Amino acid sequence: MSDNFLRPALILGLLSCIGPFAIDMYLPAMPQIGAALGASVPAMQTTITAYFIAFGLAQLLYGPWADQAGRKPPLYAGIAIFLAGSVLCTFAPTVEWLIAGRFVQGLGGAAMMVVPRAIIRDMHTGPAATRLMAAVMLVISVSPMLAPLAGSGLMAVTGWRGIFAALLLAGLASLAVLALAQPETLRAQDRQPFDMTATLRGARRLLGDRSFMGLTFLGGFGMASFFVFIASASFVYTESFGLSPTGFSLAFAANAVGFFAASQAAGPLGLRLGARRVMAVASLGFALATGGLFLLALLGQVGLVLCMAGLFVANAFLGLIIPTTMVMALDDHGDIAGLASSLGGTLQMLAGGAMVAATGPFFDGTATPMLGAIALCGLLALILSRLALARRAQPAPTA
Repeated sequence: MSDNFLRPALILGLLSCIGPFAIDMYLPAMPQIGAALGASVPAMQTTITAYFIAFGLAQLLYGPWADQAGRKPPLYAGIAIFLAGSVLCTFAPTVEWLIAGRFVQGLGGAAMMVVPRAIIRDMHTGPAATRLMAAVMLVISVSPMLAPLAGSGLMAVTGWRGIFAALLLAGLASLAVLALAQPETLRAQDRQPFDMTATLRGARRLLGDRSFMGLTFLGGFGMASFFVFIASASFVYTESFGLSPTGFSLAFAANAVGFFAASQAAGPLGLRLGARRVMAVASLGFALATGGLFLLALLGQVGLVLCMAGLFVANAFLGLIIPTTMVMALDDHGDIAGLASSLGGTLQMLAGGAMVAATGPFFDGTATPMLGAIALCGLLALILSRLALARRAQPAPTA
């Protein structure tokens, strides 16, 4: 990879990693945090839900702001908000304060996921942009593999508060990278004034488009399954399967590898087989894998190895669903792609947060409720995929 791609890929990848690290790094410590703060499992899961909801809602702000003021101002603001949230989490005396800190972290972390995509668009188009985006995604993909291990290591040395202190330092490092290494990529003459009327008109158009909404929530329920796993896995793997925090980190990394490895193949498979076929096969495979795993759990046949293997297969299918549905949802909305991307991302994050909140009360420390919620997401994704394919197969109406 040439320096023209390597340097921006590293810079943008490091900026984009902060949000995922804020999710993955403290997962091994969730049982310990709950015990230290006297919090129930649903309350600890709310710390995940709060982050996702804030992350989703904030996307609607940062996209238009970056088009109006340039790319760096919203990034500076997002990092500052993330730092404030990290301070709240580090010194949280109760789980309510921790939930508030996580919400603030999510508000800031969204900027570091949304704006780098716009920077890539400024720098390149077509295959070059796809190549740079893939390189950035490779950098981001280290989070689910390294962040839990780093979190479990820090927890052993400093206790759980050290994890959030490390996120504070990571935020400060990202601030230095932004100030010293990342130039402004949006020229003054290309900046767009914010038009509320046009934005609302575009939002109404998107919300009224059944194909867009179907594909968005297809991806949303796919993401929701991963959010349920994130919110529950640390308790299942440590309390039900008896893993140590480090053991959980390795198991979590193994499950996440299936998702990221498959996501890298989504583009080539889409070119070879067509996006519709990839989505149809992947959604069916995802539903069968998650449904079969849940059925085995109901029969009492799911141990650690089978749970990890089944989720690896399911997450591999999920890795094909997410990027494919994102591309298909934007196909008919190129003129408002930025708004469509922001609105779609917000709806998906809200769907994920709602699913975690809805399934939390059923959690009993075993794998069965977690796998049941994931299987429900798989079934809903399959239904939506068939509806979306049926609508796209219909001929366009004639005047």
